[in-house]
Amino acid sequence: MGTSIGTYKGFKPHILMVLAQIAYTFLYFITEASFNHGMNPHVYITYRHIVAGLAMLPFAYFLERKTMPKLTIALLLEIFVLALVGVSLTLNMYFVSLNYTSPTLLASMVNTIAALTFVLAVILKLEDANIRNPRGIAKVLGTLVSLAGVMSMTLYKGPVVKSLGHPLIYIHRGNGVVHENWSKGLILTAASYITWSIWYIMQAYTLKRYPAQLSLTTWMSFVGAA
Repeated sequence: MGTSIGTYKGFKPHILMVLAQIAYTFLYFITEASFNHGMNPHVYITYRHIVAGLAMLPFAYFLERKTMPKLTIALLLEIFVLALVGVSLTLNMYFVSLNYTSPTLLASMVNTIAALTFVLAVILKLEDANIRNPRGIAKVLGTLVSLAGVMSMTLYKGPVVKSLGHPLIYIHRGNGVVHENWSKGLILTAASYITWSIWYIMQAYTLKRYPAQLSLTTWMSFVGAA
């Protein structure tokens, strides 16, 4: 029993990351279905982060009220920039690009975020790409494999995969016309993922001065919604 608990704790971050990606996958389809039924992307982002902020607020208050660092003007400005880049700018470009591309493209290209974040972290000397070390080799190879997979998913046009049953989510396309502008969608998607990677790097710096993850998430949600 003790060994099982120890193993679970050791792999807990990996399990949570897998669950987060599964949740994102469902989110892509639900979001596109909402947009194609008339939901405005900017309104969607506002509602989404108001709900996120309200959901996180009780956890942030009760779990971090005794350890929460004091907010200063400099920290508030930093949180504003984080919300602007990671919530407002990133997600507006991200969800607008969904109108021009497809959930499959976004789900595949999201893997570039880890690769871009790693490259930026190496440039800023937050990560060590030591190719003489097995960990460094694994990071570099993982980045290359991720980028190769994204390129394959984006450029390769294979046979259509048909569903054997009825779809769980119906995505309505007005008058049977699919409004896709792949060049515009790809530019918006790429810009979104670049700012997303920058946002991760910025959070690493902010969390050193404000080590309260739940509170920071709550602040970013409300400021981003505003």
